[in-house]
Amino acid sequence: MTITPPALSVFETLESEVRSYCRGWPAVFDRAQGARLTDEDGHSYLDFFAGAGSLNYGHNNPVLKRALIDYIERDGITHGLDMATTAKRAFLETFQNVILRPRDLPYKVMFPGPTGTNAVEAALKLARKVKGRESVVSFTNAFHGMSLGSLAVTGNAFKRAGAGIPLVHGTPMPFDNYFDGTVPDFLWFERLLEDQGSGLNKPAAVIVETVQGEGGINVARAEWLRALQELCHRQDMLLIVDDIQMGCGRTGGFFSFEEAGIVPDIVTLSKSISGYGMPMSLCLFKPELDIWEPGEHNGTFRGNNPAFVTAAAVLDAYWADGQMEKQTLARGEQVEQTLLAICAEESTARFRGRGLVWGMEFEDPARASAVCARAFELGLLLETSGPQSEVVKLLPALTITPEELDEGLRTLARCVRETA
Repeated sequence: MTITPPALSVFETLESEVRSYCRGWPAVFDRAQGARLTDEDGHSYLDFFAGAGSLNYGHNNPVLKRALIDYIERDGITHGLDMATTAKRAFLETFQNVILRPRDLPYKVMFPGPTGTNAVEAALKLARKVKGRESVVSFTNAFHGMSLGSLAVTGNAFKRAGAGIPLVHGTPMPFDNYFDGTVPDFLWFERLLEDQGSGLNKPAAVIVETVQGEGGINVARAEWLRALQELCHRQDMLLIVDDIQMGCGRTGGFFSFEEAGIVPDIVTLSKSISGYGMPMSLCLFKPELDIWEPGEHNGTFRGNNPAFVTAAAVLDAYWADGQMEKQTLARGEQVEQTLLAICAEESTARFRGRGLVWGMEFEDPARASAVCARAFELGLLLETSGPQSEVVKLLPALTITPEELDEGLRTLARCVRETA
């Protein structure tokens, strides 16, 4: 397939220079269904990006679309702030019965503003309010959002620089395997906490991703996460798991921390919680932490009722019987076997991942961008991640068919060969 870049006049002349994804994928997209997008010229693209993890159930999923259309056609509430609505009640009841109770998770549910970074801001504010301390520990190569509080606990130097002001009250620590196994886990962290001369202010909380998506698909071991939880308990710090991209089934279980057997104090969700790509986020926390005053953290669009409708439909359709987790793990094995074969031929590449999030890293950082550019030419959407964009990131929909997954993986293998 030969793709001719379209005339992007209005995008180039009117839209801000801040746009990014469209530069790597110079097409004007028009329709999408399942794992495929179609541009206005009729070219089809297999999607291994899934809206940066916001479309775990594919584009225009028919089950969710039907629920949404029915709700709109009966003039259901669209904008509801934090008012009680039938759509919100249905989501909360379904979330409790399908997700929280079967996992024995005691969380209260908070609806902050509709984006992931707002859920993180709420989590940070609550942790500081509960503990009466300002400092929050994050990890090397973390990404938690683009607003100022979230940026303060984000590692990427380029994104941090965009703040234009000092980013304070955040302290980075080494993520799992940062020193390639040469330093015992948390040696530096715990020494600083216990040394009265270290200069580290007592943290209110630690925030962590179990798999760092934007940071390069860095996977934390289950034992590392358990040790982190134990450290937080010993040192009177809250544990916040940012599950915005890796939650909602991306790694297999609904929550990415389930495999480790931990119960974080606070959890943030967004991206695929609505299931349909509509803005929605949650901040979950243990009941004893719910010390908010009414209206102390709010947002005009925290009551996106159509998103509640599709979110409830997702849980009923995909999470009530336990099959989604099994399917995701099976698809993940399919990806892993292909990446093993690719890396056996390509000595400069290595891979890592869990469930249906995988990354392939190259010794030459520019190689990943070249692979993604060639993939676009062949009708496959891939993005890079990592501090130097050195990792090709695979993030297909959880509902992708084995045949579509195989097609995309064959295209990836071809791109690796052709960019050598």
